[in-house]
Amino acid sequence: MPETEFGSLGEPLEATQRRVRLAARALARHNLVHAYGHVSARLDDKNFLVCAPKPMGLIGPGEDGTSVPIDGPLPDGVLGEVRCHQRIYAARPDVNGICRIFPRNVLTLSTFQQTPKARIGFGSYFHPHPPLWDDPLLIRSDEQAIAFAKTLGPARAIVMRGNGAVCVGPSVEESIVMAFYLEESAGTELAVLATGKTPESICFTDEQAAIRATGTGRIYERLWEYMTAGDPEL
Repeated sequence: MPETEFGSLGEPLEATQRRVRLAARALARHNLVHAYGHVSARLDDKNFLVCAPKPMGLIGPGEDGTSVPIDGPLPDGVLGEVRCHQRIYAARPDVNGICRIFPRNVLTLSTFQQTPKARIGFGSYFHPHPPLWDDPLLIRSDEQAIAFAKTLGPARAIVMRGNGAVCVGPSVEESIVMAFYLEESAGTELAVLATGKTPESICFTDEQAAIRATGTGRIYERLWEYMTAGDPEL
């Protein structure tokens, strides 16, 4: 994990529980989820912690999530699509945080079978654009979840046609930062499409995106502070 002010693997379980709760409420506070969605943090190479199975904005202080095996059946009460977290953690040792989100602009753009291009700084983190899971149905089988993780590949996010998105990061904090970046990028993409002048809108080059998609200068930490401001557990 790169050096940040965030937590890390091997910390006390309650510290991870708190970080997951903070992330859950931050996603709700910024309209990236509503009644649906979930967020998780890796605990070690065999387990991860997923938030309580309820609207994330209603998860209260001290309301713990559930430890889930990366390889094995989902525990009772854990939401079905959490199997996607299992398969991503198994395939991506660099990922320690995952969020399942339903942002409005991402949803709208996905109905065109499109994902946001790297037109603005936030979009550079997904250069040239996030992959599309071109299936509007809920993921309810291990076979679907395995294919979903393969489609994500090495990317920071994957858009699900008509069904939201999943964002990942080296920490749970960074995964929700990516959720914010993804929705901002999708809003820009829709605005550009609305002008009817799409070819005139310049995208980041490979080299520009590699430089711009930085985590230095407390980039992620500052957005985390913004997204969690006013939280009752701070």
